[in-house]
Amino acid sequence: MIVVNAKKLAGLVGIALVLFFVIAQPGQAANLVGNIISFLRTSAEAVITFVSNVFNS
Repeated sequence: MIVVNAKKLAGLVGIALVLFFVIAQPGQAANLVGNIISFLRTSAEAVITFVSNVFNS
């Protein structure tokens, strides 16, 4: 009997789904990654602006 860790199995399934998505629809996958990066950049800029305003007041 083989016992598989649930976290490990979930990770493998997640990786398989990402690979399938990238292979099946590479244009949409690239667009999604671009949107995520844009969101992270905008969020970081907002945090930087907030901290700057707190310390410059």
